[in-house]
Amino acid sequence: MKKRIVRITAALCAAALLAGCGGSISSKDGGYYTTEAAAQESYNYDSAAGSVDSGLVPENAAEAATDETAQKIIYNASLSMESTDFDTTREALMAAVEANGAWLESTSLYGTEKDHDRTADYTVRVPVGSYRAFLAAVGDAGSVLNISESAENITSSYIDVQARLSALEAQRDRLNALADQAETTADLLEIESQLSDVQYQLENYTRQLRSMDQQVSYSTVDIYLREVATLTPTGVTFGERIADAFGGGWDAFVGFLQGLVIALVYLWPVLLIAVAVVFILRKVWKKRPRKEKLPKPAQTPPPAEYPVKPGDEPKPKY
Repeated sequence: MKKRIVRITAALCAAALLAGCGGSISSKDGGYYTTEAAAQESYNYDSAAGSVDSGLVPENAAEAATDETAQKIIYNASLSMESTDFDTTREALMAAVEANGAWLESTSLYGTEKDHDRTADYTVRVPVGSYRAFLAAVGDAGSVLNISESAENITSSYIDVQARLSALEAQRDRLNALADQAETTADLLEIESQLSDVQYQLENYTRQLRSMDQQVSYSTVDIYLREVATLTPTGVTFGERIADAFGGGWDAFVGFLQGLVIALVYLWPVLLIAVAVVFILRKVWKKRPRKEKLPKPAQTPPPAEYPVKPGDEPKPKY
């Protein structure tokens, strides 16, 4: 009996050692990642409408995403754009999403059509094979001010998760074989406890591997759209920028006058009341009795000085 317990214990230890061959790991989101940081690259450049093209994603990205021996790279992009026709641009973006087999992960709208200050934020998941075509369609939809792209290489993490899965599957098979050989209830309960823990880890790793596959197969594109009265000039000469500045200054002056007139129209009741109050105050002030001014007292002239005749001068005393 003691020898059987020793053999089962040794087998459990061996199965536990198999689980440790996956390398250095750390827990994250119910799964496990390698502690090695993935390489990242980012590119930023200005782009005019209709000329957006990715300089980062290769044309064979779709084949690389499904190839088990290829590098596992996650491609992401962020665009900022504006349009004078907000509704038309939105429709064009939705058409680009549908045409390229993409889907909206999140969307939000702000502002009102009346005030012409609407903005929209979109997070789009695009198949990596349609990534370049989707960016080109976005460039045709409106004026793209800037675009930022990034590539994250998760090959090392992907391989570590696969290795961990293989080790856990081998451990599960070994425990199942030991369960078939168990002769006592205590041994069986111990093996089933080990199997439960292994199965839990297998499910976490399988879920993590699927998430990685989805991120590699579908790129994330964040789009910020803003409604404007005049497009921001992109890629123009100095003279064109001066002309646009003059035009923009005149438009701003006209807009200020229009806003002033609209504000006065909104405030006409207040202005009417103010005029009425001023009119009444002036009437009351005019009807007010004035105080009579008292006459000033007459001033008596100083006594006249009599001229001193010759010979009347006082004589000096000795």
